[in-house]
Amino acid sequence: MEPLPSLDEPARGHGHGDRPVGQPFASRSPVLAAGGIAATSQPLASQVAVDVLRAGGSAVDAAIAANAALGLMEPTGSGLGGDLFALVWDPAARRLHGLNASGPAPRGMTLAALKERLGGRARIPLYGALCVSVPGAVDGWRRLHERFGRRPWADVLAPAIGYARDGFPVSPVIAHEWQVNADRFAQHRGEIAAFGTLRAMFLPGGRAPRAGEVFRNPDLAATLETLAAEGPRAFYEGRIADVVDAFMRRIDGPLRRADLAGFEAVWVEPVSVTYRGVTVYELPPNGQGLAALQMLNILEGFDLAAMGHNSADYLHVHAEAKKLAFEDRARFYADPDFADIPLDGLLSKDYAARRRARIRMDRVQRQVEPDDPRLHLGDTVYLTVADRDGMMVSLIQSNYLGMGSGLVPDGLGFVLQNRGALFHLDEAHPNAYAPGKRPFHTIIPAFAMNEGEPLLSFGVMGGAMQPQGHAQILCNLLDFGMDVQEAGDAARYRHTGSSQPTGGTMTDGGTLRLETGVDPAVVEALRARGHAVQVARGGYGGYQAILRDPVTGVYRGATEMRKDGMAAGY
Repeated sequence: MEPLPSLDEPARGHGHGDRPVGQPFASRSPVLAAGGIAATSQPLASQVAVDVLRAGGSAVDAAIAANAALGLMEPTGSGLGGDLFALVWDPAARRLHGLNASGPAPRGMTLAALKERLGGRARIPLYGALCVSVPGAVDGWRRLHERFGRRPWADVLAPAIGYARDGFPVSPVIAHEWQVNADRFAQHRGEIAAFGTLRAMFLPGGRAPRAGEVFRNPDLAATLETLAAEGPRAFYEGRIADVVDAFMRRIDGPLRRADLAGFEAVWVEPVSVTYRGVTVYELPPNGQGLAALQMLNILEGFDLAAMGHNSADYLHVHAEAKKLAFEDRARFYADPDFADIPLDGLLSKDYAARRRARIRMDRVQRQVEPDDPRLHLGDTVYLTVADRDGMMVSLIQSNYLGMGSGLVPDGLGFVLQNRGALFHLDEAHPNAYAPGKRPFHTIIPAFAMNEGEPLLSFGVMGGAMQPQGHAQILCNLLDFGMDVQEAGDAARYRHTGSSQPTGGTMTDGGTLRLETGVDPAVVEALRARGHAVQVARGGYGGYQAILRDPVTGVYRGATEMRKDGMAAGY
């Protein structure tokens, strides 16, 4: 990749120091390591991963250990009650593996019964029992560890158990997000059965922990100790499953022990497109990874480098490409076991060319009609780890919105996810609610390869921001030559208001949110084209990445300046 052309000198009085090398907006250098490396959204979790690597663990061992720690340390975006997706580069087999560990809706509730309980509401609520789907993360750990683990299962969970019992100091961004969740829970208290259990566990003293305060979760420690002693299936078939079942029966929730016992994570084949000669991989639906690939296919037809980074033209075509991809996301993305998804058509270059032709450089698309892609003849933590043998793991895990449904089964120390809120209630829609069906999913890990060699393991957490973030990161790297840290530090956009897989159609072009680092003249130029622009801080995702040098094998790790995270290696 060519080095990024020098940018204008930043305005004086901007408040931050001056970097001696690289771009002035970069927050730090990439972390370089040859033995192994980890990048997570919480520094202690990154250290946990590196400790596991140094003890002889694989990248998968380290990723599971870090994910378990994040479930404790960043419960605002992860936990045992949520789902998981992963991409694993296996250097021995020279193959990229995909894992879908997202759980389905309870089998005992039909769409008709759900609608009756909703009492005429148009959407499934984000809090309470009706939005709870089977938590898939722990069985995802099982699948990963059985195939790629080297350390004993109990040893992998030991660091999280220790931190849960002894406590850890809450980091600043997580403390802020914890308070945001506390405010949401308070507003929806009437929808959350057994609210006192949630408050006692996660709001000690009646409030969210503040930055620097030590938080302990002995209930979670006991749950993890059970998993360490009895294995991950204890979550689905043992005492933990019994507690969840009894809790849900008591609050009249539909999730049952049989739903847990019947669940297993599945290995899936990743899907890909090429962008500027690099092959970019995502997982197929029920996730939204296709949207990132569709955006890249559309954007490849523009000379983005000539437009200039974060210029009016650049941001315009990105936003318009996003609208086109998200219209297909709203129409087609669903559980492939229940819906016929035209994958080949959605990812074809010919289809991208047809969609690209709809973009006008002088105006916005206020409404987008879905095309026919058939070929004619769905708050989060993301982490990535790499080991000395070349294994690389791209893993994302989430309770969906914030801390999840607000439901804490008795004595288990975690919140059940609210991912079931992402079903559509129209039985004719591919993403319609059905018993045993997986909802549309927003969390997506990503991976890139160059000439058959692993290049980049990365992700950008944050709901619908994720495909947009993936596309921006890759454009920053491949079109503008940024290094792996600069690619995440550069100012971002986030377009909102597209049609949704849960219902609702874009009719006004949506809103284009920009970070404050975008030139004010660019903001006005975008408004002149018809974009509804908001310049605002927050909501632009959370990025982690590891880039591998194909010649030396040295890893370069990067973390998100907008989060608490850290990259660490040895």
